[in-house]
Amino acid sequence: MATTAHSAAEVKQRAPLKARVSWMLFDWAVQPFYTLILTFLFAPYFANVVVGNGPQGQSLWGYGAAIAGIFIALGSPFLGAFADGRGHRKPWIALFSVILAAAMSTLWIATPAAPSSTIFIVLFAFVCATVCAEYTAVFTNAFMPSLAPQSELGRLSGAGWACGYFGGLASLFLVAGLIVPVDGSGKTLLGLSPLLSLDIAAREGDRIVGPLSALWYLVFMIPFFLFVPDVRQKRVSDGRHATAELWDTVRALPHNRDMMLFLIARMIYTDGLTAIFTFGGIYGAGVFGWGPLELGLFGIILTLVGAFGALLGGVIDDRISAKFVIVSALIVLLFGAIGILSVDKDHVFFFVDVAPKLADSAPFSSAGERVFLAFAIIVGLVSAPVQSSSRSLLARLAPPEKITQYFGLFAFSGKVTAFMAPLLVALVTTLSDSQRLGMSAIALFLIVGIVLMLPVRQPTAASSAQ
Repeated sequence: MATTAHSAAEVKQRAPLKARVSWMLFDWAVQPFYTLILTFLFAPYFANVVVGNGPQGQSLWGYGAAIAGIFIALGSPFLGAFADGRGHRKPWIALFSVILAAAMSTLWIATPAAPSSTIFIVLFAFVCATVCAEYTAVFTNAFMPSLAPQSELGRLSGAGWACGYFGGLASLFLVAGLIVPVDGSGKTLLGLSPLLSLDIAAREGDRIVGPLSALWYLVFMIPFFLFVPDVRQKRVSDGRHATAELWDTVRALPHNRDMMLFLIARMIYTDGLTAIFTFGGIYGAGVFGWGPLELGLFGIILTLVGAFGALLGGVIDDRISAKFVIVSALIVLLFGAIGILSVDKDHVFFFVDVAPKLADSAPFSSAGERVFLAFAIIVGLVSAPVQSSSRSLLARLAPPEKITQYFGLFAFSGKVTAFMAPLLVALVTTLSDSQRLGMSAIALFLIVGIVLMLPVRQPTAASSAQ
């Protein structure tokens, strides 16, 4: 494990608190994109209202996610290789941040039953936003080893992920509690008059999440640019092009068995995890006919348990190992995903008959909704530790002089086949006209990821800190 020892020598003390907190605020800033747009509010609205057909809308959203994954996979390693040893990272972050904010703002044009041209523009903006969010994460993640010693990277990563979840919760509170009126009531989820005068018939409450997410991101990224140190990197290469350096790193991976196995395992299990987040809200809305009220409550509940899971996972990561957190969480995640798929309008646990949800009934009042919510809570609890500990494991294994390059490969491993799960879900959904059958493809990716992760040898936090 020469790479681990090499990386461990990079920093012995924590960076100042304001630098660490400002780094965590990236997760806070970007999380509304994932929470409001990709998962709980805008994606179901796009599928069921903008397109007007749940299965067709889910398919289009899946194709968009697949295209974004291809661009992320192709671009991330080269960006990382070009950035290492070639100056500051913050200018790259600023560039992709501007594009991300512009793309999120464009989602405002997604009117109900939109024409094909508008749907195309919305999907294009969705692809651009997804790509730029991931490109930005490549560079922000590369700051990790300079902010905390190796023995604390699990908690740093977990705290950042929890900060992101709380950012998602705060944005949900802002949208559902203060801005968006509940259908037919004229009041928000908290029973208050909306802060903004929004046209309910034009579904401006659903469309506003794009511009609000953009404004949120720009405001909360300010501390990152002010307080996180961005020391100009000294180039240690022989002057060759970044592509040649990246190729040398890739060719050397077979000699670093654990890094290679980890990247391959992550490549697979991240596919399944991404598909769960991409289609989970769409599936729930399609099965139970959830509107903004139910989706908002669903998002708040899962965000709270996700934040708790991220903090707990970070502690276990440092005390035991990142590998233990990843494998254990994936097993629980598989159980929860199968449980979610066991629920439809009339059944739970696949075969148990239950009364369907009544029209205009209270949120989560039917037995099917409650079982669905219980399994979704399990998924939310363990999904954050999988991602957080994957990030900390890479930071421990990568050599410091190539940290951005390796985080580019990290993004590559998460996206090179990321089109497969959304594409398979989209294809199965299209062919079967069944959202449940489409979602069932996700379990395969989780199982394969667990099997590939088991041989990875990762030292405990204590040994890597020595």
